[in-house]
Amino acid sequence: MRARAPASAANLGPGLDVLAVALDLYVEVEVEPAERLTVTSDGEGADLPAGASHLAARVASQVCGHDRLAIRVRSEVPVARGLGSSAAIALAAAAAAGADDPLAVAAREDGHPDNAAAAFAGGLVAVNGLDDGWRVSRLPLDTGLAFVAVVPDRTLETARARAALTAYVSRSDAVFNLGRLALLLEGLGDRRKLVPEATADRLHQGPRTPLFPEAPGLLAALVEGGARAACWSGAGPTLLGICEGGDAAAVADAGRAALADAGVAGRVLELHADVEGLVVGARAQLPG
Repeated sequence: MRARAPASAANLGPGLDVLAVALDLYVEVEVEPAERLTVTSDGEGADLPAGASHLAARVASQVCGHDRLAIRVRSEVPVARGLGSSAAIALAAAAAAGADDPLAVAAREDGHPDNAAAAFAGGLVAVNGLDDGWRVSRLPLDTGLAFVAVVPDRTLETARARAALTAYVSRSDAVFNLGRLALLLEGLGDRRKLVPEATADRLHQGPRTPLFPEAPGLLAALVEGGARAACWSGAGPTLLGICEGGDAAAVADAGRAALADAGVAGRVLELHADVEGLVVGARAQLPG
């Protein structure tokens, strides 16, 4: 069986561990019975070790209850860059292996329910852990928005980024983030109302800046280049400019110029929201 799942950008500033949007880069996983475990990988992440340690193999073997599987992974999603690569792989592998609840499997195995929820449902989502499992809420998203991803040629492991956060936050910081989250949701639902202040937060972007000190300058350059707002994508180091679809090329050019000025190697991707989420079966192929 074959399954496809999209990339995702989580947090989006003030929505730490809750908010995420699916993006039109994809991971395709195919799982078939075999005499022994084999894992082949193409595209992004193809240089990572294959075999039983591969995330797709771990997930599929768990779902099937054995490892007599032939697993093929094809990915367009940069690895360890804050674009939900591991969540997409875990979700697609669980679905391709026949899991009854691939979202629950992916959230457990990958540890990022926000990314997994966006990859599962598509569009803009909020995720909540309830007593009976994960509740995914689809939220209004203006289809006229585009997302410009500035992807540095450096990785930032989530565990390291998580370790930079404080265990406790002040009431004023919590209130600040709640207010900005409301402002952000309004703007994502109606792009005319999206303002740069909507992606401000006091919980994670500031504490993580020492891990990527060029980030503030790059974020400012995206807004100066025409983005309505800019933020870290997940735990980074990818940065996201949220803009009008017609402004995406100009914002991307501003991102490339800012990378060059900062002396940071990387690439810039012009993306749009994926609204399908997880696809299983004959249609689950990478576009093109």
